[in-house]
Amino acid sequence: MKPEIIFFWVAVGCYGVSAFSYIIGLMARKEALFNLGMVLSAVGLICHVTTVAIRWFAGGVLPFIDISESLTSGVLIAVFIFLIIQISSGRLKATGVLVMPVCFVLLGWAGTLIKEIGGTLPPSLQSKWLWVHIIGASTGFSAVLTAAALGLLFLLKERHSGAVYDKLPTLEALDDLGYRFISGGFIMLGLMIVSGALWSNQVKGSYWNWDPVEVWSLITWLTYGIYLHLRITMGWRNRRLAIYALVALGIMIISYWGIPFVKENFHTGFRIEHK
Repeated sequence: MKPEIIFFWVAVGCYGVSAFSYIIGLMARKEALFNLGMVLSAVGLICHVTTVAIRWFAGGVLPFIDISESLTSGVLIAVFIFLIIQISSGRLKATGVLVMPVCFVLLGWAGTLIKEIGGTLPPSLQSKWLWVHIIGASTGFSAVLTAAALGLLFLLKERHSGAVYDKLPTLEALDDLGYRFISGGFIMLGLMIVSGALWSNQVKGSYWNWDPVEVWSLITWLTYGIYLHLRITMGWRNRRLAIYALVALGIMIISYWGIPFVKENFHTGFRIEHK
């Protein structure tokens, strides 16, 4: 087995055990298990970065060239941001109860799709807009994943108290943090759509092609736009928005990786012909 594949599956294993630690830690109300989960996620991230680096620099496999690489890069950014949050605020350790299971499942799925890709990079992928597109998508996903985790913690803290729950921020603070992360995610998803349109114009000569992923990405962006509208204009707060954030995350995951996986389109495996 090649070194990059070994590092990949070690990362998957670390993320899986980390996810388990966070879940059991919350159920048992043991903060020590959160600390274990954080260490494991950090070890997993190191292995994750290593496998991406090997495939990129040694094999010429860019971290977005097909669905498995897109999943891999999205999870990498999500775990990186998650760890920054963990280090900067000890009161948000419990966000790992959602972030790490999602990252574990997505990276494990990527492992079932991983393949060797070589050869010269096609002109269609040699675009600065593609990099902006991928960064916007990955960062936006990370932001709304964090917001969904905060929403889950809000719902749990609403019903439970004591031990780890008392160390969480107040319900009002969780609600406000969720709003801030979704605001940031909304901006980055908007950047993803705009840069994707500019990239599409370079490749296909048109800004919008009604590709299923384009349509679902727009739906996802509007979904979070509705969240902001409900909060800012309609005065929604707390429990309703926490549930909304969790449902919206499911829509995002389907639009990012579910649609291109089940339906042949412009984004499927990035099979692009440069005009």
